[in-house]
Amino acid sequence: MPAGYPDDLRELVEAELRTLQLGENGGQDAAGLLEAMRYSLLAGGKRVRPVLALATARALGRDTRDVLPFALAVELIHTYSLIHDDLPAMDDDDLRRGRPTCHVAFGEDVAILAGDALYAEAFRLVLTQQAGDPAAVLRAVAELAAATGVSGMVGGQYLDVATQAPEGPDGLRRLHALKTGRLIVASVECVLLISGMTEPATIPFRDFAAELGVLFQIVDDILDVTGTDDALGKPQGSDERHGKRTYVSEFGLERARELAVASHTQARAHLAAAAPDGAPELEQITDFIFTRTS
Repeated sequence: MPAGYPDDLRELVEAELRTLQLGENGGQDAAGLLEAMRYSLLAGGKRVRPVLALATARALGRDTRDVLPFALAVELIHTYSLIHDDLPAMDDDDLRRGRPTCHVAFGEDVAILAGDALYAEAFRLVLTQQAGDPAAVLRAVAELAAATGVSGMVGGQYLDVATQAPEGPDGLRRLHALKTGRLIVASVECVLLISGMTEPATIPFRDFAAELGVLFQIVDDILDVTGTDDALGKPQGSDERHGKRTYVSEFGLERARELAVASHTQARAHLAAAAPDGAPELEQITDFIFTRTS
C-alpha cells in the first residue's frame, strides 16, 4: 500500500473477513460453495469500500467497530459483483486480484451461486449484527439494496452490457454513477443513516462520495490502458477488447487525466465542506484513489 492509506482500517477489515462465518450453522451442507465464496472474498485487494465506511464513522467521531458489520457487508457485495463481472457472459476475464477468477477455479455454475450467496449473506450480516436504532438500520439497508439493484449497480451494469446509456459525457457519467458510483456512495451514506444523521448535514458527504465514485472510475479507465496485468491483478486492456465506453475511449488519455485532476479537486472540496474540522482518513482515501497505480 502507498504511504498515506489508512492501513489500520484495511487490516481490521481483512482480519474480520477471515473470521466471518458465512451461512447459518456454518453452511455445513455447502462446503464447496463456501470454499468458492471465501476464495474470492479473501483474495485481498484495497478494500476501498469498507475502509471508506469505517473512515466515515471515524469522521463522525464514532468507533469504527460500531459500523463494522455494515462495512463487511459492503465488501461481500463488492466481491459478488466482481465474480459476476468476470463471468464468460459478462467480461469473460480469467484473472482477478492476481489469480484465476472464481469461474475458472470452480466452474461457471458454482461461481454464479457464490456471487448470489455473497449478496444474500451481506444482508443477513447487516440485519442480524449491525447495532443501532432499528429504524435507522432499516433505512440504511433499504439504501444499500437500492444502490445495488435496478436503480444502482445492477442497473448500471445493464446499461453497460446492453449499450443503453445515452451518448455523450452525461450518458457516460450516468452509466458509471450507477455501475461504480452508487456502491461507493452507499459506503458513506449508509453510515450516515445508521448514525441518525439527517439533511442538510448529509448533503456535502453525499456530494463528496458521488464525486469520489467518478474519480475512481476515471482512474480505473486510465489504468486499464496504462497498467500491466501484474500491477492491476487483472487483464490489462479488458475494456478496449470488449468495446466498453470509458473516459479514455470517449475523451482520450490526456483529457481523461485532466478530468481526474478536476474530479480529485472537486472531491476534496466537497469533503472540506462535509468535514470542516478535517477527516484525515477520508482525505487519505481520496488522494490514494487519485494516485493509485493498480
